[in-house]
Amino acid sequence: MEIREAQQIIDQWITTTGVRYFNELTNMAMLTEEVGEVARIIARKYGEQSFKDGEDGKELSDELADVLFVLICIANQTGVDLTQALERNLQKKTKRDSNRHRENKKLKS
Repeated sequence: MEIREAQQIIDQWITTTGVRYFNELTNMAMLTEEVGEVARIIARKYGEQSFKDGEDGKELSDELADVLFVLICIANQTGVDLTQALERNLQKKTKRDSNRHRENKKLKS
């Protein structure tokens, strides 16, 4: 699925199943909540924290999809074409960082 297609599919889902978009502030809070759930899994699965007894086994893939879903909702309701935005962002990063990472002594093994 292409990003633009995902934006269209989510818009259709929101306007049929979801009734309407939550407002931007609510969606920003939801995005923060979902990113927190991703952070919790990462900290426990790849970091030094451990899961608590009986803690439900949420899947990283599902939580990342939740983040993407809410991010696309915010883009849709604010008129952002994520395909164009990502293309521009990659061009900016490529121009700005063309040598930066290769010359970073911290990244050399």
